Amino acid sequence: MPAPDTDPRLLRAFLAVAEDLHFTRAAARLYVAQQALSRDIRRLERELGAELFVRTTRQVSLTPEGERLLPYARRVLDAHAELAAAFGEDPARPLLVDLNSDGMTASRVLERARELVPECELMARFESGLTWAAAEILAGRLDVSFGRAAGLAPEVRARLSVQPVRYEPMALMLPASHPLAGRGAITLSELSGTTVYAGAGNERTREWTALAALLFAEWGIELAPPVPLAVGVAEFQRVTAKGMHPMLAVVDFPPMPGTVLRPLVDPIPLSPLALVWRKGMNHPGLDALRTAAAELAAAEGWMTPPCDAWLPESDLSLMRNRS
Repeated sequence: MPAPDTDPRLLRAFLAVAEDLHFTRAAARLYVAQQALSRDIRRLERELGAELFVRTTRQVSLTPEGERLLPYARRVLDAHAELAAAFGEDPARPLLVDLNSDGMTASRVLERARELVPECELMARFESGLTWAAAEILAGRLDVSFGRAAGLAPEVRARLSVQPVRYEPMALMLPASHPLAGRGAITLSELSGTTVYAGAGNERTREWTALAALLFAEWGIELAPPVPLAVGVAEFQRVTAKGMHPMLAVVDFPPMPGTVLRPLVDPIPLSPLALVWRKGMNHPGLDALRTAAAELAAAEGWMTPPCDAWLPESDLSLMRNRS
């Protein structure tokens, strides 16, 4: 029989591996060495007296005992998070808000929230990608993020609260020398047969690449192959310039030297932006962010999609029915 005081850290290690089915990615998510993660899994297996994973050189899968543990581990960790929210949440502590990138919709929401609660410290982070940020939120290393919530795994989304913020029109970032750079807008049909970069290979932004893949499949656009993960604006600019493929973005993406940004039309593809946080969290900074997002959305029509729009039904359903 397992000890009644099983360390929650061991359950977090188990859950990370169970969700990724990959020890290297799970270790990176938890900011631990892979060897340390493996030790924690072995310790948990000894405590439970059960093998939780089948490991081969090519893949990792859950055993029946691992499948049985999974819902219990989630409930235990959710209860820990709720306990922290109810009794351990310090309203004076800084709220860590991941914006993905500076100068975009999320930045405007944060700026307005700071005006609403000047006594609170809302600290911006720029981590890139809701897939990665959601795991950080559940691990307690981030508080809030923005992104495409429909692209998260169902078991991850079930542990998060979601507030729709904006249907962001998509755009194409082009080298200034590109033949289409002189156009005021670019139709999707004009991109048929071309190759466009949309973050393929970046494990942090899987939800964005998946949305792009759905769009590209309908219009015969090729998804550009992976490029090395770039950290920081300067590195991102260098790597994307080296690839020279047009890049899928949104209309308020920050400008980059030597490029132009052109909206996509006929139809207008949309990126569904939502505010995301851990269920049960209470903080005045979160309340201010939610109020700021609702204010700006109402004032600027962010939640009214254009008539000629493209968005998968799964995204529309989630944006219409907040969780």
